[in-house]
Amino acid sequence: MKAITLYDVALLAGVSYQTVSRVINDAEHVSARTREKVQQAMAELHYVPNRGAQQLAGKRTRTLGLITTDLALHAPSQVASAVKSRAVEQGASVLISMVEHPQQCQAALQELLAQRVEALLVNVPLDDPHAEQLKALAAPVPVLFLDVSPSAQVNSLVFNAGQGASLGAEHLLSLGHRRIALLSGPASSVSARARLAGWKATLAKAGLEAVAVAHGDWSAASGYEKGHQLLSVSPLPDAILVANDQMALGVMRACDEKGMTIPGQISVVGFDDTADSAWFSPPLTTVRQAFRDAGAQSVEWLLAPTQADRCWQVQLPVTLIARHSSAPCVADRADCEDLAQQLRKLALLAEKIARG
Repeated sequence: MKAITLYDVALLAGVSYQTVSRVINDAEHVSARTREKVQQAMAELHYVPNRGAQQLAGKRTRTLGLITTDLALHAPSQVASAVKSRAVEQGASVLISMVEHPQQCQAALQELLAQRVEALLVNVPLDDPHAEQLKALAAPVPVLFLDVSPSAQVNSLVFNAGQGASLGAEHLLSLGHRRIALLSGPASSVSARARLAGWKATLAKAGLEAVAVAHGDWSAASGYEKGHQLLSVSPLPDAILVANDQMALGVMRACDEKGMTIPGQISVVGFDDTADSAWFSPPLTTVRQAFRDAGAQSVEWLLAPTQADRCWQVQLPVTLIARHSSAPCVADRADCEDLAQQLRKLALLAEKIARG
């Protein structure tokens, strides 16, 4: 089948080849009527402009690069979706490079720079020296990091992990839970370490320590495995704080297999508020990170005409979303039931006395 060319479009529209080219490249000095004729001819012929050829011809294409972790994980996929959507709204495209390990970031960065991206977004957990090295390697192309510590001397837009951890732990403490287990992410992850430190600090303020601590790899499978591990301690925990929602899903499966009802016998609190967490059984109490807002702000910064010399560092707030996977501690509920029973007995006794 013969490929449709600009000459075919020009012939159908009754204009010159140069006029079709000007319409495609959004050039000025083309009348609205002529532009409409050309666009109609393109639609009829199903002609798709060759953007690569346009770029070679000197038309500037706004292209961003995104280096991300495994998109099978819900949080990174939601960030990527938000970035892609916002970029399209702004007339830009996004090239995505997915890495399995932080050590692969340098090769991914070089690959994206070779494709002439004008700015880079890195959503991979990185320690300060690694992030600062990537920033230097990319210069003068600006780079924005989404998963680094506030101390890193780089441009960053991150969620407040400490605040999120405190919200989750304080929620369980307010419900009367005292035997709380912790399921963190990988020890190599800066965000996992921040969440774990926040949990421990909040428990310490209440004079408590975690009854057990485990580290997963963010997947539901590891949540299931580590959940069984946490449920093997004695006495059993009455609540589990989990570093992300996917691992929380695995923990909930482990609880079910152990015959422990949620929230009847144990409460579970996740982190992220991914798209599916409201549909778990029961719906998951979790800490919400507004991924769409982060994606929109990231793209706005990346497409800004100028970048400040100083580091641009923003911490986004997080919120607790209380659903049905957390409830007052069983012991507290038992105390309430005992009190209610005693009150009923006293009422009956008072009634008997009144009758004489």
